[in-house]
Amino acid sequence: MRRLAVAVLAPALGGLLAASSCAVSQPRVAAQDQSHPAANVTGLSTWPTYHRTADRAGFAKSRFHAPLRATWSAALDGAVYGEPLVVHGWVIAATERDSVYQLDPGTGQVRWRTHLGRPASEINIRNDQPGCGDIFPLGITGTPAYDAKTGSVFVVAETHGGHHTLWALNAATGETRWHRSMDVLKHRDRLAEQQRAALLVSHGRVYTQYGGLSGDCGDYVGYITSTSVTGKGKTYHYAVPTKRGAGMWSPAGAAVGPNGHIYVAAGNGAERYGMWDKSDSLTELTPKKLHRVGIFAPSVWRSDNRKDLDLGSASAVPVAGRIVIAGKRGTVYLLRQKLGGIGRQLAVLHGCPAFGGAAHVRNIVVMPCHDGIRKLIVHHNSMHWGWRISGSYGSPIIAGHKVLLAHDPTGGTPGLLSLISLRTGRVLSTALTGPQTHFPSTTAVGDHAFVGTTKGVSAVRGS
Repeated sequence: MRRLAVAVLAPALGGLLAASSCAVSQPRVAAQDQSHPAANVTGLSTWPTYHRTADRAGFAKSRFHAPLRATWSAALDGAVYGEPLVVHGWVIAATERDSVYQLDPGTGQVRWRTHLGRPASEINIRNDQPGCGDIFPLGITGTPAYDAKTGSVFVVAETHGGHHTLWALNAATGETRWHRSMDVLKHRDRLAEQQRAALLVSHGRVYTQYGGLSGDCGDYVGYITSTSVTGKGKTYHYAVPTKRGAGMWSPAGAAVGPNGHIYVAAGNGAERYGMWDKSDSLTELTPKKLHRVGIFAPSVWRSDNRKDLDLGSASAVPVAGRIVIAGKRGTVYLLRQKLGGIGRQLAVLHGCPAFGGAAHVRNIVVMPCHDGIRKLIVHHNSMHWGWRISGSYGSPIIAGHKVLLAHDPTGGTPGLLSLISLRTGRVLSTALTGPQTHFPSTTAVGDHAFVGTTKGVSAVRGS
């Protein structure tokens, strides 16, 4: 799971001092602000998961108009790698120092903060895996997920010693409800594992995924877990049947297909010459017990494994009754919902080394290609390209008839949020967000957008 290097960005924009970063050994909820969200942003719709819905569509009916205006930048106790959520009008964000915050969407002021433990430090990780890893400290990396039925927001916190714990928090107050260890593969090195993928809530279950550290080091294997949102009952899991590797690390996480099944991508595995080990794959799983019912891999899977050109860098896109998947090689595959095995695609299209999450509406997909996002039009048995914006890298979302893209266009300046015409690909407006984390994405509700940064969260408003 060797990830692309990302340049160190410029210092953040000036922001609000949000909270102390003092370490505590037990979960703690900071004093709460009982006020209501700022009046000018009341009535915001809910954004409960990565790209808003369980199929990771990244589509909202928000009406963004140019020009964009940066409104606030909140300095939290660490970097925010996941998409911020919006729940009942409040912004929820999680940091690499194992803290979860609820913020006022109009000002960025903190309503509550819950600290879940001591994150894994660079020394802690590299004593076990020399030279590996690229996020320090390593705390909460994957985008949280919210469940409306229980009112819980779920996060996975990595803590010192490589422990990965699923926490359920009261979304209104930040109080902890239950927690459970997700280190279910007892024969693996948990310090070599990383929870990067977005969490998913569906079918009354919360799903979490695991891959390896940057550098593809140590004894790990990609796996996904399924736990009841109540915290009761057994945690089920599916692990790629390879000797090592095949991380499930795509920032977009698993997606739910139209058939209700869970689709999850896996990276390069240990096998490079012999029989296929189910790595470099897209796997279709049953919702509760995660039984494998279908799987796809490119016919060039051996070469993908040898050259680190696998499918694990992006996630499934359920669109127009089909499934689209792309990876590091740059090939886009069009698949039936019922996955048919090696080389069983309906069509292929070249030109998109994909990293992160796509966005889609109707039969249109905006792909997160590393050499510039691209518009893809999907038909029943074919695909073709639309526009492309060179130098624009990130995980786009679609807001009405516009595209919002959080990205760092030069590798050396503070990050941008761009507003783009979905029809033509023309950039309509940009606003500064401050330095962004790897594989950036954004959240759009009403005429507001929220972006995770290396310092916390920034907000941008449309006209």
